[in-house]
Amino acid sequence: MRVCISGAGVAGPALAYWLLHHGHQPTLVEIAPHFRRGGYIIDFWGRGYDIAERMGILPRLLDRGYHVREIRIVDEAGRKAGGFDAKLLANALRGRFVSLPRGELASILFDTVKDHVETLFDNSIASVAEAGGAVRVDFTSGASREFDLLIGADGLHSNVRRRVFLQDSKAEVFLGYHVAAFEATGYRPRDELTYVSFSRPGRQIARFAMRDDRTVFMLIFTSPQPIEAPTAQAQRDVLRATFGGMGWETDAILSALQRAESFYFDRVSQIHLPGWSRGRVALLGDAAHCPSLLAGEGCALAIVDAYVLAGELARADGDHTAAFLNYESRLRDFIADKQHAAKRFAGQFAPRTTLGVLARNWATKAMNLPGVADLFLGRALRDRLDLPDYQLEPHPCILPSETRDQRCTRMNQ
Repeated sequence: MRVCISGAGVAGPALAYWLLHHGHQPTLVEIAPHFRRGGYIIDFWGRGYDIAERMGILPRLLDRGYHVREIRIVDEAGRKAGGFDAKLLANALRGRFVSLPRGELASILFDTVKDHVETLFDNSIASVAEAGGAVRVDFTSGASREFDLLIGADGLHSNVRRRVFLQDSKAEVFLGYHVAAFEATGYRPRDELTYVSFSRPGRQIARFAMRDDRTVFMLIFTSPQPIEAPTAQAQRDVLRATFGGMGWETDAILSALQRAESFYFDRVSQIHLPGWSRGRVALLGDAAHCPSLLAGEGCALAIVDAYVLAGELARADGDHTAAFLNYESRLRDFIADKQHAAKRFAGQFAPRTTLGVLARNWATKAMNLPGVADLFLGRALRDRLDLPDYQLEPHPCILPSETRDQRCTRMNQ
């Protein structure tokens, strides 16, 4: 089948990989003018980790990732006020855990398909219409194409969801937080392989030292309503007003932010839809069910979605209606549990009161006590999902040495 995928971040390339594996012809559409790298640090584990291993990309993820040694919470003077040994996370997950920039994960996934699929950069979907057993897609470039299926893998603010799932316009549920992230070169001090954070009620600022003398920063704060800040400068102004004079290294970090060429700023929300598909259109990853950035597992869940959706399409032998229903029924309860857990955990990032900050700090110290981490982390991090086996032998469509045009010529012959 010809499958149009909106979004070339994490979910889109992962789906393209598995569609190729099962013999389909995906086309990626990406609004950015080129592939986007960088981004905040994510923790990668669970079923997404298992699927990355099946894809053969795990060695590259481990090579580009970081094995964090310590989660450290500091006070205004930089003294340790809480935190725990990061080995507790790795032990709870039996060593199947790595931290890496989101852009590195996306880049590794895109590398698996970039020579085998058509990718339309600097383009987006302007309209969608189903007719005659196909989906007609009009692009902002002015071109029009027909596909068998359209998949929205375009994140929290999904363009496909907005255009096709019109009656579900209230699907986004704001969780009361905003988040920003950016990188800087040459920032001091550096604490290698240590995630360092400082909190005041309703605010947290953190840093992590990366390779090549880079440091990534994350800022989280509470807000009763989503903030409208349409430009990068307006977003910087919000962050300066929120974090200025907070103490610790905050003013130096805000100075680095002002010099940053690009950064990420967004509200923290979840997506709740009654269904993840409509006709020949389906949603994937955050576009379908964003658990929120604070869930810590959104990228891994997107990879799970991609694997299951492509596998169910293969099992249904072209019956997209059955495949979409099976994809959702297999994952719906699993994702709902992840969303509930994210809501419960969100307050640990930026407790709203002084007492909440102190309680969070003491709770993280308690994690270092024998047995405590296994009791709480093991239960919270475990993915209770059995992965189906969808014909995992390599499909003749995927030959790493072949370009997309060469493959199409061979298959047509």
